[in-house]
Amino acid sequence: MCLSKRNLGEVARGKAWALVTGAALGIGRQYAEQLAALGYNLLVVDILDSVSTEAVVIAERHKVKCEAKVMDLATDSAARELHAWTTAEGYEFDVVINNAGIFSFCDILNTPVERLERMILLHDLTLVTMCRLYGEDMAKRGKGRLLNMSSYSIWMPFPGLAAYSASKAYVKSFTEAFAKELRGTGVTATAICPAGIATDLYGLSKDLQKFGVKWGALMTPKNCARRGLRAMFKGKRIVVPDWWFRILIPMCSFLPGFIIRPLRSFTMRWQS
Repeated sequence: MCLSKRNLGEVARGKAWALVTGAALGIGRQYAEQLAALGYNLLVVDILDSVSTEAVVIAERHKVKCEAKVMDLATDSAARELHAWTTAEGYEFDVVINNAGIFSFCDILNTPVERLERMILLHDLTLVTMCRLYGEDMAKRGKGRLLNMSSYSIWMPFPGLAAYSASKAYVKSFTEAFAKELRGTGVTATAICPAGIATDLYGLSKDLQKFGVKWGALMTPKNCARRGLRAMFKGKRIVVPDWWFRILIPMCSFLPGFIIRPLRSFTMRWQS
């Protein structure tokens, strides 16, 4: 895998494969697009049927292979089933990006149990099993990159985000320790912890998304994916995009009640 300063992560076109989950929309779509631009063939996986259409667009635009698999990854056996299928089909991945996720902004007692179960399965069990299985394949070949999506919310457990933040905190903790275990194998593991992203995931209008990007409160999916890939190819364990979010981390755990209470009241309108 070439790591030139000019084109970090670039490979000879069509000579290496990458796997991206949750690739139909948003950040995952950008991960796929940018990896294809670097020369990777792709297997893109999503629960949405539209991932097949996006795969065709990416393949034609970047002149690489881009194959799609429609699959629900929020089950207890999803990672093993996907790995068994890709192994049988002869895929060998130099890059695996665990991007698929479920966002939920709702108090625990108002959240359907099924949604909680699916979130934890997808963010934690599926991700860890993917790292275990594909990480072993990579270690046998002596090279590979794993990128896991965490979240900035792990440092600010806000009412309504209890399950989401906790599941993403698990991702950060797991990835950091797993990366240390991988020393000497030729394989790296990276977790990216972005703050708000300008996507439809949070239910924000397009105008609010544009406003958030303009004032630095939100990051575009394209920029987030670029930062994540750069950190991954550099072999970093944890990355928090944008310096102002990094310096605010120590403050997040000490937000006083007189700030959280009015924020909670204001944001209750978006709970669903």
